[in-house]
Amino acid sequence: MASQEGKQAEPFADIFNEDEAEKSFLLSKPTCLLILGKPGSGKKTLARKLAQIWKCIFIEALEVIQTNIQEETEYGLKCQELLLKGQSISEELVTEMILKKIESPEVTHFGYVLSGFPSLSEEYMTVSQQIEKIKYLKLKPDFLINIKCSDFDLCHRISGQRQHPESGQVYQRNQWDPNVIEKCKKEKDQHEEENEEEDEKNEEDDEEQEEEEVNKKPLMTSEVLHQLVQRPEDILENVEERVGLYKDIMLHPLDDLMAEQDCEYLIELDGNQQPDDLLVVNKNHVCCFYCFNKQDELLRVLSSFKLIAPRYRWRRSRWGQACPVALKEGDIVMGNPDLAVSFLGKMYVLSSPEALKKFMLNPRPYLLPPMPIPPCKVLVFGPPFSGRTTICNLIAHKYKGKV
Repeated sequence: MASQEGKQAEPFADIFNEDEAEKSFLLSKPTCLLILGKPGSGKKTLARKLAQIWKCIFIEALEVIQTNIQEETEYGLKCQELLLKGQSISEELVTEMILKKIESPEVTHFGYVLSGFPSLSEEYMTVSQQIEKIKYLKLKPDFLINIKCSDFDLCHRISGQRQHPESGQVYQRNQWDPNVIEKCKKEKDQHEEENEEEDEKNEEDDEEQEEEEVNKKPLMTSEVLHQLVQRPEDILENVEERVGLYKDIMLHPLDDLMAEQDCEYLIELDGNQQPDDLLVVNKNHVCCFYCFNKQDELLRVLSSFKLIAPRYRWRRSRWGQACPVALKEGDIVMGNPDLAVSFLGKMYVLSSPEALKKFMLNPRPYLLPPMPIPPCKVLVFGPPFSGRTTICNLIAHKYKGKV
């Protein structure tokens, strides 16, 4: 009783020790985001950029199909077989691949950014059924990001897109239309004249940013300009039809989904802005409400010039040089220093490339209790001079135990 009263008398004592804090993090849910919006509003572009910034897994139908084909999974072989026959990949197969990806080990650890689901196609499931799937996911989306854009602006923008057949590069109207290019140039010159009074430092920064923007845009030569074609899905009538279909079958179910979402975790963005501007707005908004604390220090290769802070020494994990993946499997294997990684400021040494891959996909199962797996205890008995000592030594040597 006296010891308990003594502990209670310290109001500023930290009640969480290091092990409990680490366990709390390992049990925490990764951040998951769902991108919503009309067809062609820029969901995929924003989702890809967010996944790169937050180190989440980007999940989208085409991306999932390509990944499965490259990795030659069971789903990938089915897709390849259908494509070689000239058939389209069914919605059922695509949906299964998306849901399987959401349940994968790397997504369980890093989280995801989901785009294009629910889809307009109701060949396999209706929009309401797809939304129900999202609601009952094991990893539910924490943030709903809705890109809003008027029908007129969206149809005008998409109908102005042109594609280069050989490279597949898509160009916006302000990249190929001479009238629009000239108008943008005049506005830019006018803007520069208005800012002539700014100091030289700001002017130099603006010039550097303009050079970077020019370098990012693909060069538009006259040869490329004459080769540009308009895709069938970019024809104005087809765009209007898709937008109308979205409003008829998807808008109301999505409104209900967003109405159920906590307003703090519902982000609505202006679809007329550039993708980089949307990314900055979204990143700042998300940082206000959620802590993405797993990204910067995650699994960095240990070296003397990549310390967390000056004079900071990496700490050993409780397993020392033993491989945590092998410990989880009930074996004691010393790790290879070349396969060392860091997680939450501690060193973990893996024993093989396969173990390293498993640990990097999702380190949580190898750190949460029970770890390590309780050791196996063997009792050897028999009559005198029957070889008990010999068999004990052989078993201990084989399974790295102690006699």
